[in-house]
Amino acid sequence: MPAGFLFFRRPVAETAVGAMASSYANANNIGIPVSLYAVGTAQHVAPVLLVQILVLAPFYLTVLGLSGGAGISWKRILVQPFANPMIIASGLGAIVALTRWQEPELLQKPIDMLAGGAVPMVLLAFGLSLAGRAPLQKDDGRTETLVATFLKIAGMPLIVWALGRFVFGLEGQHLLASVIMAALPTAQNVFLFASPYGRGMSVARDVILCTTLLSAGALLAVAWAVG
Repeated sequence: MPAGFLFFRRPVAETAVGAMASSYANANNIGIPVSLYAVGTAQHVAPVLLVQILVLAPFYLTVLGLSGGAGISWKRILVQPFANPMIIASGLGAIVALTRWQEPELLQKPIDMLAGGAVPMVLLAFGLSLAGRAPLQKDDGRTETLVATFLKIAGMPLIVWALGRFVFGLEGQHLLASVIMAALPTAQNVFLFASPYGRGMSVARDVILCTTLLSAGALLAVAWAVG
């Protein structure tokens, strides 16, 4: 986010969406099968999902919510994270997982139905956003999109590799899995988060598209260089 303010001089909301697009990985839909294929286990996906859902998402959504208001107060800062349905659902899910509460079947069935339709609906919304306007238009933040794409596909894997290898002493499977998680494309959730606020939607859409198209090459490069 500081780089966005320094180089692009964009408003707070657009900067937050750009930062989210360059850091929020598709660890669920793509990360799980890729991790299973590359290292034989999906255990490395869980920490990424938890950090994104419980830390990154609340932070970025709070910034987006506060940037749309006329004034900022401590009360708004404290209340904002708990006013977003995504954060509420994530928090409730974490509580259920930690307490191992077994919900009644009558309650679980409609939840399963909603969960089964969540991913298709997100993909449908993202597909509709691509209709009628070509990606990477100059007035849609093309430079910001290209920078965010580079940071997500190349910058994050390099940073994670350096930290994992020289700071945390990771080797073998653990190092490979960490870099693979970093090289995943941007999650469609970023577009979903930006849509209700109507800010940075073009950048979110284009970064998701570009990183998804480039991720296959990036993952192969990671497997060759690290694996």
